[in-house]
Amino acid sequence: MTDSFGQADAALPAQGSRDASWFGHPRQLARLFTTEAMERFGYYGMRALLTLYLAQHFLFSDTTTTGIYGGFTALVYLTPLIGGLMADRFLGSKRSVKFGAILMSLGYVVLCLSSTGGAAKPFALIEGQRYEVTVSGIGDARKQYVADQGASLQIKGNEDKSVSLLRADGSEARHIAPGKFEAGGERSALYTFFLICGLALVTIGNGFFKPNISTIVGELYEQGDRRRDAGFTIFYMGINVGSLFSQILCPLLAVGMGSWGGLGWWAGFALAAAGMAVSWVLFHFDGGKLDGFGERPAHADSGKDILIYIGAIVMIPLVYLLFANLMAYVKPEPGSGLIGYIATLPIMGKIMFGTFVLAVPGILAWSFFNGDRREFQMMVAAMVLITFNTVFWSLFEQAGSSLTLFADRNTDMSVFGLFSITAGQTQFFNAFFIVALAPLFSVMWGALARRGLEPGIPVKFGVALIGVGTGFLFLVWGSQFADAQFKVGLWWLAGLYLIHSMAELCISPVGLSMITKLSIPRIVGLMMGTWFLSIAFAQYVAGIIAGNASVETVGGEVTNLKVSLDTYVSTFTTISLWSMAIGVVLLVLSVPLKRLMHGVK
Repeated sequence: MTDSFGQADAALPAQGSRDASWFGHPRQLARLFTTEAMERFGYYGMRALLTLYLAQHFLFSDTTTTGIYGGFTALVYLTPLIGGLMADRFLGSKRSVKFGAILMSLGYVVLCLSSTGGAAKPFALIEGQRYEVTVSGIGDARKQYVADQGASLQIKGNEDKSVSLLRADGSEARHIAPGKFEAGGERSALYTFFLICGLALVTIGNGFFKPNISTIVGELYEQGDRRRDAGFTIFYMGINVGSLFSQILCPLLAVGMGSWGGLGWWAGFALAAAGMAVSWVLFHFDGGKLDGFGERPAHADSGKDILIYIGAIVMIPLVYLLFANLMAYVKPEPGSGLIGYIATLPIMGKIMFGTFVLAVPGILAWSFFNGDRREFQMMVAAMVLITFNTVFWSLFEQAGSSLTLFADRNTDMSVFGLFSITAGQTQFFNAFFIVALAPLFSVMWGALARRGLEPGIPVKFGVALIGVGTGFLFLVWGSQFADAQFKVGLWWLAGLYLIHSMAELCISPVGLSMITKLSIPRIVGLMMGTWFLSIAFAQYVAGIIAGNASVETVGGEVTNLKVSLDTYVSTFTTISLWSMAIGVVLLVLSVPLKRLMHGVK
């Protein structure tokens, strides 16, 4: 009998090393908890800045901003498919985690460099002629102007998508028909290069880090150990402990709060780099606590390590080209059909769709020929759940894109009238609720399991899908109470994140545990990568969904907040209803899926 890395049982740590000594769990979980917390500190701190950084510093349009964000987060979850395979076959999980941490730290440093060259300069093309744009004011008082024949005219977007240029007295000097006004930004090629290289380093490093630290957590528990779900829930709380603080501190340093304008974007990214460096230190200098876990496979040749490291570095230009192609993407004309739409997708879109469509049946075919009947059926159940997982994350991950832009444009950011927070900081709500609720969910799952009442994994997934749809409906309901400036109270957005956080606790830590329990042992690393592949596919789809909520901006600012609010409400209503309907379908399918899982809970 072999473990998930093909090592003999004799190579496993002695049972005594797995004894409960940290909140009823193996003591090694504490080290993995803190390592993951600091890694997520870096990642989520950077992510809290990214959408606003693209829209306000580089002045990309909403469509390009959400496309880059969706492509980046998709690659973050796609690369674990390769990183998991490299760990399974050559490096082992421990070496992979260390290498990934180094690359991610360098990525955040390069993002710091991308912000040091000054912001993009806004301009507008009006009926084909270029005009310089200036932006004045702070926060809600920000206004955009064009210089036209010596006059400074304020830009005002209209509900019919036309644009009015207003004189100082508010009268209309010029009316521009829909489609004849195009905003843009003049960007430095050098600092755009730094931006893309930084994102590339983070995505590649994450591919080595993310799946393999989760695999080590799974190794802490023997097969059949019912503490596994609770252990993954605790581990998942570590993710959110780190992200909670970074999503407050990184935006604070970058853009400030209230009258303080912050230190600059570079400071937020620098703090993310520091958090990632601490993660590497915690893992590398573990004092022998992780000896015997995540080691190199017995059959692997250590001489190939350097080739893998070089190969990872060589991938940076390829990822760069993917982002450059994504930035040049233009939406197809309406009516082009599904085939036409897929044909015009950027290269990254074709990779996402193609990889997911091929991976799921490909792994099932391998399981059919290499596993027994029971293993194959369990793999079928895993793949069905992985497929439904894509729906959840494509909606949940609106947090970093459309919901962040909604917070920036259509949310009153005042906290009880005492102070205001920034749009980037609203992402901390999710982390806060996870930290607060994860222990309760862990206790709840344990109590229900002891009584034989714990719902099965498919039921938890179905509840999560219904929950994420309910969260969007809650925000849509709150939009009815928007003020005269078309801004919704902050607490409606916080309520959405509360509902989404409860839904997340029903699927994400449970999903990680599910992969380690349903997978054929010798490919558990690859299956963990496939789990992240499903999230990668979802992230790309999330970017497409967020793109459908795009509104016109000038100098990074919306020119008509009513149009903005109406656009977001329409998009959020549609996706919420679809999510709830798909969740009900999964609840119906939970009965046959339970049989395929052969008692796995």
